[in-house]
Amino acid sequence: MPKRNTGPRLEWRGERGCFEIVWFERGARRRRSTGTSDGREAEKLFQEFLASRNESGNRQAERLIADVLRHYGEERAPNVADSARIGYAIAALTPFWGEKTVSEVTEQTCREYAAQRSAAPGTVARELATLSAAINYDWKANRLDSPRPVWKPSAPPQKDRWLTREEAAALLRASRTQKARSYLPLFILIGLYTGARKEAILSLRWGQVDLTAGRINFNPPGRAQTAKGRPIVRIPRQLMTFLRLARRRGTATGFVIHRTVADARHPGETRQVRIANIRHGFAAAVDRAKLGDVTPHTLRHTAATWLTQSGVILEKVGAQLGHRDPRTTKIYEHHAPDYLDDVVEGYRRPGAVMGQSRAEQKGKQGKVG
Repeated sequence: MPKRNTGPRLEWRGERGCFEIVWFERGARRRRSTGTSDGREAEKLFQEFLASRNESGNRQAERLIADVLRHYGEERAPNVADSARIGYAIAALTPFWGEKTVSEVTEQTCREYAAQRSAAPGTVARELATLSAAINYDWKANRLDSPRPVWKPSAPPQKDRWLTREEAAALLRASRTQKARSYLPLFILIGLYTGARKEAILSLRWGQVDLTAGRINFNPPGRAQTAKGRPIVRIPRQLMTFLRLARRRGTATGFVIHRTVADARHPGETRQVRIANIRHGFAAAVDRAKLGDVTPHTLRHTAATWLTQSGVILEKVGAQLGHRDPRTTKIYEHHAPDYLDDVVEGYRRPGAVMGQSRAEQKGKQGKVG
């Protein structure tokens, strides 16, 4: 691993009997003599040198991306909803980018990162988006002189995978194993009948579920709304019975999705543990049901698709999903029962005959008249 670029520093040059300022720029070692052997005077000149470089816009050439990512992870990540995802991205970015400076972020180096990462384009795009956000945060914190564009691969096409009623029933049957039957079927039902995201369901507590009023508030008290909105939704009839049964097993402040384990501190007693990651149990149920490419997020797509197919207008589908931008919900438009009906009706109008010109159509209409 190359030696870390620690930025400009003072060094004693014995053969010349004075202090020198040493730094690396574009991979080359640079030197500048202070002309003095006095440590205090050399330090003063060193600080003036640093100030002049900052004013002339050279901080990009010195600021290590390892430090950019570290500050972003320490200062910004704790204040966002999905801090774990930022942590995963920083862990993936650091081996390649850590010893590079911000000035080395170019389309070419971003493409090199994508090539060596050997991950899906969507994953690489999310990681490079984290790099971009970290650089912008550094700039706003006045540690850089300007932001830096970050190239990202094109986003993969939107998946349109959703479950039919028969597939959903098969998935539920496959989820009722001895180990997972206390929580996995309920997770699937909440996903199908509310369209909530995986994390919103896993973090849901009984205090957010009002069985009397028939509502669920997926945004817990004290949590700020983010771009991934968590709405208040009505509890559908198909879900209400299962929630009532599950409530009998839960506690007033406990997690809705949980499992019961032996309490090591109190022999003979049990305690409830939150399900932090449902990926493996869900994937096993998908395999047993032979459903192929289905993930927990497929439940959200299924809920939106079922609502749209039943004739619910897109505006209300978006409200159910917590979408802030109506364009996000528009991907479900083609599932609406009246999708492009007016276009089809246009082909049925008199004169709309394939192969006829407009003049021929008008002439025929005149003869009939």
